[in-house]
Amino acid sequence: MTEETKEEAKEETKPTVPEFKKPLVKMTAVELKEVAMEIPDAVGVTSMLKPDLLSLIKEYYGIEDEVVEKKKKVKKVKAKASVKELKAKIVELGGKKADVRKTGDPKQINILRRRINRLKKQTRKTAVV
Repeated sequence: MTEETKEEAKEETKPTVPEFKKPLVKMTAVELKEVAMEIPDAVGVTSMLKPDLLSLIKEYYGIEDEVVEKKKKVKKVKAKASVKELKAKIVELGGKKADVRKTGDPKQINILRRRINRLKKQTRKTAVV
């Protein structure tokens, strides 16, 4: 065989890309080593690091770099209440807290106390702005 036919034979017998459970980038080094062990002529697989393993696997199977896009979380915009509205809510919760104290439910009292404190912090923030 001549050199040209050898090169053509290599090009024609490209390995088929196996179905991976998850994207290569998300695989651990141990999982990548298992995949790389199946590659013939791969030397020193057990001592390779993840970036080396990724490049070896991608080169062998002819995989181009996969781009995994992360979804950005959209923040909900809350309508800012005025200081008067916040203080009215604090007074309302204070009345509820007094009623709950009569029943003696410590869990509900604690919840109302924290809500009132959170509203007080909000009043300070909105007063500055």
